[in-house]
Amino acid sequence: MAHPLREAAAISGIGETAYTRGTPKSALALQLEASLAAIADAGLSPRDIDGVVPYFPGGGIAEDFIANLGLPDLKLSLFVPMGGATCVAAIQSAAMAVATGVCNHVLIAVGRTGYSGARVSTRLQQFPQFALAAEFEAPIGMFAPAQLYAQGARRHMELYGTTARHFAEVAVVTRQHAILNGNVVMNKPLTVEEHHASRMISDPFRLFDCSLESDGGAAIIISRADRARDLKKPLVTIMGVAEGHPESPASIAQRPDLLEFGLVKSAPRAYEMAGVGPKDIDVAEIYDCFTFTVIRQLEILGFCKTGEGGPFIMDGRIGLGGDLPINTHGGLLSQGHVVGLNHAIELTRQLRGEAGRAQVKDAEVGLVTGYGDMGDGSIAILRRAA
Repeated sequence: MAHPLREAAAISGIGETAYTRGTPKSALALQLEASLAAIADAGLSPRDIDGVVPYFPGGGIAEDFIANLGLPDLKLSLFVPMGGATCVAAIQSAAMAVATGVCNHVLIAVGRTGYSGARVSTRLQQFPQFALAAEFEAPIGMFAPAQLYAQGARRHMELYGTTARHFAEVAVVTRQHAILNGNVVMNKPLTVEEHHASRMISDPFRLFDCSLESDGGAAIIISRADRARDLKKPLVTIMGVAEGHPESPASIAQRPDLLEFGLVKSAPRAYEMAGVGPKDIDVAEIYDCFTFTVIRQLEILGFCKTGEGGPFIMDGRIGLGGDLPINTHGGLLSQGHVVGLNHAIELTRQLRGEAGRAQVKDAEVGLVTGYGDMGDGSIAILRRAA
């Protein structure tokens, strides 16, 4: 029997601002700008929006959307505080809301001034789940994401022979895709040599292994599938969606296995809900806070065995025309950092056939992941409906 959420909801609208390094706009202004673009893309008006999921922390609350967009009958507002796993996990919440009749059209929006505004240390203090990190990691000088996630990367290298060359492949291919996009922060080619020569941030992560600090806004609209079918864009349905949390979710140092992300739990649930497997995926937008997290997520998602992620991505396999094109927009590494909502937007474009020079030929089924906090994992599997 099919899961009741399978294809009950769809992504009906997508919108983005320019991705920049430097903006006079507030995070809320960016969020609202992207929201209006998504509403227009869907062929809706603000009056049609009856649910909203703003980004936590910062950027706006439900009252801000009501006051600025003129939403007359908001039936649902919520936060999903999962760091980089937030946006894809929010798709699950929004899909449940529309599938059960609570809402018709739910807006998920992010506005972020990661370059012009708050820095990493400020954002970390806004997440209550980092209390354990303050107890176990911070006393030895570990508090920035690069420091926290470097542990798993080094462990993978020691266990499986993963190398800096493998990390570089993710960065270089992602940059190639970004250049095709246009609305990106990083628009110049990157070579393997430049990757290796970039400064060390937290061993083994170098500068080009790390996601950008940038400014921008992004938004998507989740609608009931039957209503989305009547809107102006091709129908992209949500086949499967799930979130998962690792063991010891607030402290990597206390985790039994440094390489067990929340995606280990959420990926099987999403595949089962969708009724598909890794072999059915045409394009993947993988949360790329760091190059290594892409490699490990590909293993967890079943595209290769654990320990084989490094060799798997080589020889053009993850580029356009390869077996599994990934991050065709440039990702967090090269396009911009809006907590991964740009990944969901890009996947929607790919399945609509609107990805321009980065279009994956005949893309019908794709997946998008989120990775946040100390390894929370979210995943959505989308399909271009007939």
